[in-house]
Amino acid sequence: MLNMQSLREQLYQYLRAEMESGTLAPGVTINLNAISQELGISKTPLRDALIQLEAEGFVNILPRRGVVVRKLTLQEVKDFYEIIGALEAVVVQNVFALLRSSHIQDLKRLNEDQRRAYRQKAYARYYRLNLEFHGVFLNLSDNRNLQNILLPMKQRLYDFPRQIYIDEWEQRNMEEHDRFIASIEAGDQNGAARLMRTVHWSFTYQENFIRAFYQQNP
Repeated sequence: MLNMQSLREQLYQYLRAEMESGTLAPGVTINLNAISQELGISKTPLRDALIQLEAEGFVNILPRRGVVVRKLTLQEVKDFYEIIGALEAVVVQNVFALLRSSHIQDLKRLNEDQRRAYRQKAYARYYRLNLEFHGVFLNLSDNRNLQNILLPMKQRLYDFPRQIYIDEWEQRNMEEHDRFIASIEAGDQNGAARLMRTVHWSFTYQENFIRAFYQQNP
């Protein structure tokens, strides 16, 4: 049982990596026979990994038609932004009193590292640093289910290969981080939470960039 669980997790990570690299792009049908033969494994742990991917919204398992990598719709993006913004704002309110100068320094360092990574076109690192930035305050929450809810949504939003990078949007993302840090330093609990909900994760506020990013027609 332990070996099977380990193999399922390895296959899950393998498939996620294939999606991130663009080998398994949205709309592609996953060839289970080919993967099974290539990796020298049975289809049982492969199906288990795909069930997890379906639960997280990455694939659709279609009876008698195979497994298809899901395309993200604009409505899903809007829903994810609303959920993430609401949850992160609540967390900021709940953990604000726990934020120390060391956390502020971590936020500043991570945001500057993001700027450096973006200038160097190290986009994978830039994305990981962005997750770490938000993790500074999210990890202070005693709600252990938060990351299980938030991380798959953020992965759905950003883990597939980007076709375009919108410089103005990326720069604004880091400027919003600066504003968030400034709110914390000023002791403005409501302002910090409001920025996360009504600016940083607001579909309406970010809509023009979102449509361009996901190549949606206005």
